[in-house]
Amino acid sequence: MNEPGTEGVLLGQEALHDRLDDAPDWLQAHYRTFRESMLGERDGSPFPCYFGIEVEREGDLLYAACESTTDPAALLRLRDVLLEYLDTYADHADRAPLAVFFRPPDGDPGEAGYHERLWHVLEFLHVHDPEPWPDDIPTDPDTPRFEFSFGGEPL
Repeated sequence: MNEPGTEGVLLGQEALHDRLDDAPDWLQAHYRTFRESMLGERDGSPFPCYFGIEVEREGDLLYAACESTTDPAALLRLRDVLLEYLDTYADHADRAPLAVFFRPPDGDPGEAGYHERLWHVLEFLHVHDPEPWPDDIPTDPDTPRFEFSFGGEPL
């Protein structure tokens, strides 16, 4: 977690805050919107997940930025970040979820386009996963017990 920059590296909250001014504009905007939605209110109500609020407030979230949902080099860097996350999150905090921010595409792909991009990223990660899929996790996403798994771990 000590690599320079913001893209393709695993960051704790302090490191992200320290590097945010030098980060790409899209990452600055995404993180600020994310943080405001987690810690602020919308229509007089706080974010509906207590645990999400707490990990952002306490600085326990881990973060990653990915330049593209389609570029293989960017997605391989994301794969490496996920592997690092799996190796380190348990030592970081009791609860240490990972938030990944993706550079937005040009134009608005719409809901179907975002859906397609998400499944493309997950399929890419699956194909490039160095560990086998866990035996007890179904691989069919339409199965109720399905969980995306990576690095041998259900996520």
